[in-house]
Amino acid sequence: MRNIAESYAESPKFVRKMLWKIWHNYLISRDPEFEIKYMNYGYADLDNILDPLELKEEDKSENYCLNLYYQDIAGNNIRGKEVLEVGCGRGGGASFISRYFHPKTYIGLDLSKKAIKFCNSNYNVPGLSFVRGSADDLPFEDNSFDDVINVESSRCYADMDGFLSEVHRVLKPNGFLLFSDMRTVEGNELLKEQFKNAHLKIIVEKNILPNVLEALNLDNERRKHLILKKAPKFLQKSANEFSGLIGTERYRLFDDGIMNYYHYTLQKVE
Repeated sequence: MRNIAESYAESPKFVRKMLWKIWHNYLISRDPEFEIKYMNYGYADLDNILDPLELKEEDKSENYCLNLYYQDIAGNNIRGKEVLEVGCGRGGGASFISRYFHPKTYIGLDLSKKAIKFCNSNYNVPGLSFVRGSADDLPFEDNSFDDVINVESSRCYADMDGFLSEVHRVLKPNGFLLFSDMRTVEGNELLKEQFKNAHLKIIVEKNILPNVLEALNLDNERRKHLILKKAPKFLQKSANEFSGLIGTERYRLFDDGIMNYYHYTLQKVE
């Protein structure tokens, strides 16, 4: 009989979410060296559209993961702006953007108490803070932020319409949602309808799957090494899936074009 880890790719959504929560919380407790700051699939700049960044030494090992954040904000000057990230995870993207692009304030929000405690304990960057909250019930006043960032998080939301409605509410007039995540072709058509219903106008739409897939190829050995180092045996198969290692079901879905990866820049309209 196959166990949960062995049948991860075919398991119900609630099982995958449970395994993800176990893996995430385990990482928090077993990563004292703070080697894993990002948990996204990454982005390889195949077309050289990103301005070169002189990365600090501590950021170089996870450059593909931070590039996913970099492409998300490319074209939007967030210096001096008030920014919210929904689904900040382990806070690597929040720290990267705060340190390199200098928003006035940057708030990272996540549903996980452990993740927020981890972030508040490990980051000390001027203007950067972390709070716990739900994507479909944001704990902020109307018209609070110039930009909302959402990277590889929305596919887990139980109420996508509620999330987008909350984004519209907390954005200032003409503010931007900077969004990147995976969808099937059909799922992307639904997503665009949800944007429209939430009064979020599409300014930029790109399928960045080739960039994400190449990042997975180039970063495969680093990810594999970290999983072997950090994950117990019973979690390694699910961790491989979450990480999109070559040979996993998630990698195959990307490689076959069944699952795509989209970036959107959207603007609040009344």
